[in-house]
Amino acid sequence: MILQTLECDANRTNNIHKKICFKLGVAFEFSAKSLDLQKRVRDFVEQHCLPNESVAEHQLQEGGRWSIPPIIEELKLKAQEQGLWNLFLPHDSSNLGAGLTNLEYAPLCEIMGRSPLIAPEVFNCAAPDTGNMEILARYGTEAQKAKWLVPLLEGKIRSCFGMTEPDYACSDATNVQTSIVRQGDQYVINGKKWWTSGAGDPRCKLMILMGKTDPKAASHRQQSMVLVPMDAPGLKIIRHLNVYGYDDAPHGHMEVHLEDVRIPVDEILLGEGRGFEIAQGRLGPGRIHHCMRTIGMAERCLELMCTRVVSRVAFGKPLARHGSILQQIAQSRIEIEQARLLCYRAAHLMDTKGNKAARDYIAMIKVVAPNIALQVIDRAVQAHGAAGVSQDTVLARAWALIRTLRIADGPDEVHLQTIGILELKKKAAL
Repeated sequence: MILQTLECDANRTNNIHKKICFKLGVAFEFSAKSLDLQKRVRDFVEQHCLPNESVAEHQLQEGGRWSIPPIIEELKLKAQEQGLWNLFLPHDSSNLGAGLTNLEYAPLCEIMGRSPLIAPEVFNCAAPDTGNMEILARYGTEAQKAKWLVPLLEGKIRSCFGMTEPDYACSDATNVQTSIVRQGDQYVINGKKWWTSGAGDPRCKLMILMGKTDPKAASHRQQSMVLVPMDAPGLKIIRHLNVYGYDDAPHGHMEVHLEDVRIPVDEILLGEGRGFEIAQGRLGPGRIHHCMRTIGMAERCLELMCTRVVSRVAFGKPLARHGSILQQIAQSRIEIEQARLLCYRAAHLMDTKGNKAARDYIAMIKVVAPNIALQVIDRAVQAHGAAGVSQDTVLARAWALIRTLRIADGPDEVHLQTIGILELKKKAAL
């Protein structure tokens, strides 16, 4: 009976979440369009992405670590043919994407998160391109859109985002020191960026870079964002940075130096001093995407754990009959459900009240999702024993991938500080 229950629980993740009810009395039911996309994306991931993960890795080894596995381009074409393309763009983006709200797109992210190294890119929904495309769609001029957004939407090029710097604590973004100095009809850029994810991809043609145009302005008006071609003279990729030994090729995380890089002044976004404004518009949806993909990987790892403990025998009985294992499975299920509902709540608030009103919930999910996923993965690793830390399962790679999310897009400590400050303000208003 226990074994049957575990097997059923492992399979239950194929069910689509149709209705979510929130504490505030708001009930949301996914539209027929959203439910249809959930089914189609899930079928595509199960039939084409998961089975081809090993194929992609083999092709990467054969063709060189910084080459593009042919299977990726094949699956991109297949996804386009099925209308599963640019699903991330919100409903206010001039019909460029699927026209989904943040809440409607969230479960699609979860499904893609089950195969994080293939699925997001196959649907042209991979970071940092998604955030960069949203920036261009929302803030770019018509000329900037034609030059950069169109080929990104078509999947012909990729992009990166230059924010973090090796010599400064950029969890406080006011510390960004890369200089952007106007000289006539050009900006001259000097500085160092690292953990520039995606810069290793040979298809990466654009960096959206954040730097300082006016060090004397108010602290949040000093920064601007500019569009920098990756082949601009003076832009040099210095090295790639490993994540717990993984190179994450061909995407990669690069240290990039910019020495007297010159770009036309019309490659600035919105205007000088608008960098923070743009960043805030970008980060809210991006954090929903990251957190829901993280929950998708947590679900996959819990399924692997359930399958393992049903099939392995120790001390005269299956691992599934040991009480401690059952407790770990139960705890994992509870944590995943809590994290998912919190993400849905944040997405719903963003859709109905705006990013600013959802600020505390966006910070909450950014803390909760990676932390619970890491706990789920760690339990799955323990259930697999030595196999769990090897290349024979996805678990070790998943742990390394998700551990970075406690730092990327703001470390836990910054988000906790934000949550605490906002909570005190609410209480002071009572």
